[in-house]
Amino acid sequence: MASAQELNELNEKLSKLPFLNGYEVSQADKDAFKKFDGTPFQHAHLMRWYKQMKFEMGGDQKQEQKTAPAPVKPALECTSGSCHSKDVNFDILPAKGVQRDAKTGQMKEDPVYVAYRLKMFDELFAAQEERIAAMPKNPIKVTLPDGAVKEGTSWETTPLDIAKSISSGLANVVVCAKVNGQVWDLTRKLEGDCSIELLKFSDKEGKETYWHSSAHILGECMERYFGGALCYGPDIEDGFYYDMWMGNTTISSEADMPKLEKLYYQMMKEKQPFQRLNVTKQQLIDMFKHNPFKQRLIAEKNIGDTTVYKCGNLIDMCRGPHLPHTGKAKACKLYKTSATYWEGKADQESLQRVYGITFPDKKQLTEWVNFQEEAKKRDHRRIGTQQELWTFDPVSAGSCFWLPRGAVIYNRLQDFIRSEYRKRGFKEVVTPNIFNSELWKTSGHWQHYEDDMFTFKVEDDKWAMKPMNCPGHCVMFGSRLRSYKELPLRFADFGVLHRNELSGALSGLTRVRRFQQDDAHIFCAREQIEGEITAALDFFKFVYDTFGFTFELNLSTRPEKYLGEVADWDEAEGMLKNALNTFCSTNETKWELNPGDGAFYGPKIDIKILDALKRRHQLATIQLDFQLPQRFKLKFVRDNKEETPVMIHRAILGSIERCVAILTESFGGKWPFWLSPRQVRVVPIGKSQVPFAQSIANKLFDAGLEAEADPDCADTFNYRIRRAQLEQWNFILVVGDKELEAGTCAVRTRDAQQHGVLDVDFVVDELVRLHKNRALKAEHEFRGEKKEKLAAKEAKAEEK
Repeated sequence: MASAQELNELNEKLSKLPFLNGYEVSQADKDAFKKFDGTPFQHAHLMRWYKQMKFEMGGDQKQEQKTAPAPVKPALECTSGSCHSKDVNFDILPAKGVQRDAKTGQMKEDPVYVAYRLKMFDELFAAQEERIAAMPKNPIKVTLPDGAVKEGTSWETTPLDIAKSISSGLANVVVCAKVNGQVWDLTRKLEGDCSIELLKFSDKEGKETYWHSSAHILGECMERYFGGALCYGPDIEDGFYYDMWMGNTTISSEADMPKLEKLYYQMMKEKQPFQRLNVTKQQLIDMFKHNPFKQRLIAEKNIGDTTVYKCGNLIDMCRGPHLPHTGKAKACKLYKTSATYWEGKADQESLQRVYGITFPDKKQLTEWVNFQEEAKKRDHRRIGTQQELWTFDPVSAGSCFWLPRGAVIYNRLQDFIRSEYRKRGFKEVVTPNIFNSELWKTSGHWQHYEDDMFTFKVEDDKWAMKPMNCPGHCVMFGSRLRSYKELPLRFADFGVLHRNELSGALSGLTRVRRFQQDDAHIFCAREQIEGEITAALDFFKFVYDTFGFTFELNLSTRPEKYLGEVADWDEAEGMLKNALNTFCSTNETKWELNPGDGAFYGPKIDIKILDALKRRHQLATIQLDFQLPQRFKLKFVRDNKEETPVMIHRAILGSIERCVAILTESFGGKWPFWLSPRQVRVVPIGKSQVPFAQSIANKLFDAGLEAEADPDCADTFNYRIRRAQLEQWNFILVVGDKELEAGTCAVRTRDAQQHGVLDVDFVVDELVRLHKNRALKAEHEFRGEKKEKLAAKEAKAEEK
């Protein structure tokens, strides 16, 4: 059974992830899923994850509860300042007028519960140390990843000792160790022969350990500063946070956060050791008598012995591992505070949350701060408003209103993919937006996605807006018996999709209710799988190269619970591996294996792109599906025998809405010429050149470019040039009397690069060429005056 803390942490994580293209299931998801006993109705984001997991893992969990369980009742009663039960009465909040340190703001006297908790910990820890000291000290062999073996002593040698035996420099940078595959504290004594991997901050588990320890330091600071009752304090993707019940007190960003951060630096300077203590469940209950929220968590945990950790005056229940001491955290930023509810439920206690992040050096923190500032500048919601690309309105929450210039981008992306379909053998189809629920019951989606659909009644039947295209494509394939000569049959669809995202989860273009995908489904015979996968990978590369993206490839294989025969899975995975090997050898790249992370109905290839800020995004997917063709009883005929095709799900841009958001932030609103809604601005120096400027704009527009003339000559010339640059017009053509007389224009770019005075017809032809070639850096590739002269010289030299 998952604990309330685990439920809350997972719900928090899932609230930030997009569900438009399906949730990417990892082994950690599967492990977490196994802990559930019933449905987590009271956690909205977790509920969606739970249903997706049931679908991915074959829906073999226990039957869902039909009604939501009653809310968890508090184990203890909290008033405005105290916590009460039959055997304890601790004042949690500080008394009015409590004396504080002038510099850090911390209370000069600790909350009452601190001394009680410390006394119990110290007694138990001393007894534990005695037990460890009495353990037999035998020679052990410690094997490193490179095969080297270090000598040690059981119950005496620690991973940190091993790091020191290699080099003092290594000992200074490692943060934890992996002992026989399990992540350990560096100061925890080894118990026998083992393998060790020393982890740094740059390693995934190292970063998790670093930020989890940092959360404990924050918890200590919050107790010293606010009193209160600590609740959850996990590491997250971007640092960590801690929740605290503080009665009616709220945290001020201006008054409290700077002092809290100063206190945090003091805790780091003290180099407080993290001490690990094994405790029984009863000891845990006794140790946290003062805290009703920890009591609730303990009551929900179906465990025996567990561990707590101490740093300074803080003691917290935790599985660990942790840093050797608080001084390992070198640079800190407490960057946000907000209000939340216990377990994310509005009918529970209101809590205060503080977010923070730490790094091993100040340089990394500075880089992170600069990154956050740059990310804010590039926020697609901000840029979309500034450039008048799209807007949202409560009358259709979660559905984007694409303004004329935004629609240019939207349509060009579709046209880009559509132009490739003809070359690559895809047949575009148009399918209905609404379907009878019987379709979704046949496909298996109704049991898992009904709550995510917009449903309504038509006469006596229940219908729904489609949230995906694959069942409709199955209907089209099955509309008649197919011949093997028709395979592979590639259906492509830009159909409008709707998913009933929670209103609180909607966010710009990344979480919407109405969207379109560059969706395609390939129906093929088994022996055609490898060729189709290779072709799909080539398609991905072509598209992502056009955007200037690099990408990563992962193969997710048969999960623990799957449908079908092992032999079929092995054959399909072998084909995917062959396709990946062929593709990677040709393109000098690599792929990684994610064992057990495939969908229950077939293996898949996950493709993640890296944007300009080196952030990872999953847009594309290739999934093999053995089950949907069987559900719809799809057949093709070969040698007078009926066979079932294999279905390949394929998307490159994925949700076009989400793709536009990623492109906006990656380009920072500086759209590449071919995709830009503002390609050419023609600026006349004076009124007398306005008609000539307009005629140039008309030529460009008739050639398929987004071009406008600037007729407003009331402002100064320099101001109009600067305005065009700030509005991100890729090219700015300037015309005066000389240009009017000669039929030329002066060509410059938004970045003030000048290409000289050129014939208007040449400029039009050159801009059309760059547009058709989808030049990523057209402003630099433009063949201006100097390049033309150089080309002429080279041509003459070749003639001689």
